[in-house]
Amino acid sequence: MRFVEETGSTNADMLAMVEQGVPDGTWLRAGRQTGGRGRMGRNWESVDGNLYCSTVVRLSANDPLPHSLALVAANAVHALIAPLCEGQARIKWPNDILVDGAKIAGILLERSGDGIVVGIGINVTSHPEGLDRPVTSLSAQGAQDAEAGALLERLAQLFGHWLAIWRAQGLEPVRTHWLLNAHAGGTPMRVVQPDGDVVEGTFDTLDRQGMLILRLANGQSRAIHAGDIFLI
Repeated sequence: MRFVEETGSTNADMLAMVEQGVPDGTWLRAGRQTGGRGRMGRNWESVDGNLYCSTVVRLSANDPLPHSLALVAANAVHALIAPLCEGQARIKWPNDILVDGAKIAGILLERSGDGIVVGIGINVTSHPEGLDRPVTSLSAQGAQDAEAGALLERLAQLFGHWLAIWRAQGLEPVRTHWLLNAHAGGTPMRVVQPDGDVVEGTFDTLDRQGMLILRLANGQSRAIHAGDIFLI
């Protein structure tokens, strides 16, 4: 594992390292980020004490679809966070972790050649205020002694566990476990798609490729390949 006190973005650094030939399974953690990124182009507030890290998965011909690594990462982060929280931790598609509806962690996948960079941010000691959605931290959830470096050691183990299952058994066991720990079927949600189109419905399931299936008010189903999800 590699550690830097400060960087712009661990994902940006890891993408550069991928081009330089860094091997599968390398991890990078930063004490703080000055240009942290979330999904849909958002900034990720990156103060001291929280966990900011990235790893790389080098794809092979027999691996499942690359985007499904989001489910691998979500399973690992959920397994890390859930036992530490007073509230109930749930996965929100595609790759956020919520505790009692408040976001505590996010995941961002980016690709360079055969390398998928998986960036993970977890609110450990603090969380931002004044956002358009509720947020929380491990400290606020009662895990006062949680420390980013120790959390990463455990996270790397959990990620390796689920990555091995993904590679050896395919997506299905990863998907099944994801569904057990995600928002329940029938959960109302609003999806803002990349083109700005807004769709409302209820969560139905994930399809065999890991895409969200939304049940519309007219009873029809709609597959969502990308978007910003709001639980309503």
